[in-house]
Amino acid sequence: MVDAQYWSTQKVIPVVVIKDANQAVGLARTLVEAGLPKIEITLRTPAALDAISRIAKEVPDAIVGAGTVLDPQSADKALAAGAQYLVSPGATPALLNHLLATGFPFLPGCATVSEAMYLIERGVPVAKFFPAEDSGGVAFLKGLATVLQALKFCPTGGINLSNYKNYLELPNVVCVGGSWITPAAAIENGAWDEITLLARAIKG
Repeated sequence: MVDAQYWSTQKVIPVVVIKDANQAVGLARTLVEAGLPKIEITLRTPAALDAISRIAKEVPDAIVGAGTVLDPQSADKALAAGAQYLVSPGATPALLNHLLATGFPFLPGCATVSEAMYLIERGVPVAKFFPAEDSGGVAFLKGLATVLQALKFCPTGGINLSNYKNYLELPNVVCVGGSWITPAAAIENGAWDEITLLARAIKG
């Protein structure tokens, strides 16, 4: 299991929903060139696994992961396609056992104090906080900072250009995930210049 440093090296992780795997390589190259090599491809479309495979094979500088991992089977399929890390919206005991057994970096999801405490019991150092804005947002995480010091977070869900810095200022947040960097229309149209601008805007 990796520690928080693995996740803190890139403060914003693009969360990508891709419908056409033919756009995957161009998108990944654009994000890598813009300074965002860690890319999460969500398993929400039939094209997701193919997209992960193409990125893994053709964009060696990309660190491609799979999001929306809901069960051990989807985790295995993502890893077989070339995913280098796994992200789940929640963490059932069966799924968490499997994620731990893979030996790959992973972010299990949580949205409550009890769920966060369960992950601490299992030795998880960093969790996905999802859906962040709907689950209490910055105020909720601020309240946990001194109470659950053993766990860091990657908030996802409702994160955008206007609020991501508020999360990153918290001592218990190591990175955030967001889809605003890769709008669906921009991906479908191959508007890489638009995505480049969105990606570089987060550095300010």
